[in-house]
Amino acid sequence: MLHYALVFLVIALIAAIFGFGGIAAGAAGIAKILFLVFIVMAVISFVISLMKK
Repeated sequence: MLHYALVFLVIALIAAIFGFGGIAAGAAGIAKILFLVFIVMAVISFVISLMKK
């Protein structure tokens, strides 16, 4: 999940450099969403692992 977030971030940066504002904004939005999903899943996994001990 984090890998896909980073890929979309790189796509957004490259699109921004070349002046494709709409594509850059869309890719950046997708990267943000994927990163937040990754953080939530990581926290849930961490909490579950603490509860098992």
